[in-house]
Amino acid sequence: VATGDGVALAFNAGAQVADMEFVQFHPTALRLSGAPPFLISEAVRGEGGLLRNSHGQRFMQNYDPSGELAARDIVSQSINVELQKTNSDYVVLDVTHLKPEQITTRFPTIYRFCLDHGLDITKSPIPVAPAAHYLMGGIYTNTWGQTSLPNLYACGEVASSGVHGANRLASNSLLETLVFGKRLVQQTLKNHPRWDGPTNNKRDIIAHIPKRKPRGETPIPSLTYLQKLMWEKAGIVRNNDDLEHAANLLSNWQSNFVPTGDQASLELSHLIVLGRLLTEAALLREESRGSHLRNDFPNTSPQWKRRIIMCKDK
Repeated sequence: VATGDGVALAFNAGAQVADMEFVQFHPTALRLSGAPPFLISEAVRGEGGLLRNSHGQRFMQNYDPSGELAARDIVSQSINVELQKTNSDYVVLDVTHLKPEQITTRFPTIYRFCLDHGLDITKSPIPVAPAAHYLMGGIYTNTWGQTSLPNLYACGEVASSGVHGANRLASNSLLETLVFGKRLVQQTLKNHPRWDGPTNNKRDIIAHIPKRKPRGETPIPSLTYLQKLMWEKAGIVRNNDDLEHAANLLSNWQSNFVPTGDQASLELSHLIVLGRLLTEAALLREESRGSHLRNDFPNTSPQWKRRIIMCKDK
């Protein structure tokens, strides 16, 4: 249901956006036929849940000493490798070795949701796969919610305040809403709030979306095709060729797609803008950091300890 309209509207109006390359993937989203998207809490692994591939083998200890308790980005990336190794679209999260009352007491909502869709998790493992979960990027703000566009304020998930770094910790949304929401109100209640906007670090990169020439035939834009494109070319693991492919296609769509005014077409136009911002920022960041993993630049580089801030106009 989140289509990034706020970020796209602000960017189109001339506001700066930042950290668009950092997309967090939740490692364990339910992958059950007929069931809608549903996150299986990381607390399930904390309670003792074990990840196994489609052959029933545990694998997390092969990727990180913390095993199932590794950070979100590590677990998502590890699951992604296992999916490719086993040519499967899911792994399983197994809690059948725990006492049934422990599961139903600690995770009543998860237990009931799965049971309503024909799966008793006290007896059968839960099929899961990573899913796009949280965008660390958004409208670039200072600590008072001010943006680079005079009189435009932002807080919550639409904003990029910088507090999440490159890989958000769970529940930091409370910080985004409670702290920055309060500060934004305090700032706007002043009679004459002093305008300063975000303060750009001298190391930060201010970038503009480059012009790209169309290459080959361009498929008709659709939500389904866009989701497939972003998952395959700008998902958990990225590289220059895939990102270039996505950026070129998105550029063509951005130039030629005219929304008809209905909600679906307006949302699609905003998603195309967000996809473009994401891929261009990911192309610029030639390293791996936090949730941004490039297999052609697998190391974290000190020279990239900076933010990429994107603007519509020079």
